[in-house]
Amino acid sequence: MESKLRIGIITQDDPFYLADTIDHLLRNLPADQIEVVVAVVLPESPFGKRLGFKDKAVNTLRTFGPRFFLHYGLRYAYGRLHPGKSVAGVLRRRRIPTITDIRKVNLDDSVRRIRSYRPDVLISIGGNQIFKRRLIDAAPQGMLNVHTSLLPLYRGLMPTFWVLKNDERETGVSVFIVDEGIDSGDIVVQRRIPIHGQTQAELIRQTKRIGMDAMIEALIQVRAHTMTRTPNPSNAGTYFAFPTREDVRQFYRKGKRFF
Repeated sequence: MESKLRIGIITQDDPFYLADTIDHLLRNLPADQIEVVVAVVLPESPFGKRLGFKDKAVNTLRTFGPRFFLHYGLRYAYGRLHPGKSVAGVLRRRRIPTITDIRKVNLDDSVRRIRSYRPDVLISIGGNQIFKRRLIDAAPQGMLNVHTSLLPLYRGLMPTFWVLKNDERETGVSVFIVDEGIDSGDIVVQRRIPIHGQTQAELIRQTKRIGMDAMIEALIQVRAHTMTRTPNPSNAGTYFAFPTREDVRQFYRKGKRFF
């Protein structure tokens, strides 16, 4: 009988969407094939900015405006008042060994701790650091990541914002093999998603859930040694950074909504 695939999750303490996303993954993993042996929960940076709390709050208010700030500020406060519904809370409720005190995941000590759990493969779900080779190689079958766009298009930050702002008719999710670039490794599974007037929040929830289903498909391929690789060429791609205030104004002028 073939042994289970041992996976390690690397994620962040995002207070908005990742707890439900990871819960969906854990509920749907085939328990007879895949075992989660460790999860690393890194400090949060939900809008792509690794800043202090005050600077992050000021930057969010200036960029996205008071209504956005109030909406997500209240959600942030609610999440902090209900730690059982956090990313770490979900993992512990599912009895997943969880590490919450690693700040820089690429350090030698961090890599040694992760390797001690003997994962066969690592997966990144909302990981917010650029992974170095020593971490990627901590698992013999490497690392997979899920990005909520049709790679090689919309690499970088907040793809759900940019596809709406740019009036795209479809987007998608891509599970890819992590290398030391940004969203640049070969694609393993990709799914297309039509855009029909969703808010950004609706599109985030939809793409993250479909992304977890695609990740499960990729993990089953890894276990069965049937993984396919599709090139993810840089010269055919696009990259987007954190939006500016003017980007947000254009988003609203086009009738797009965050929630």
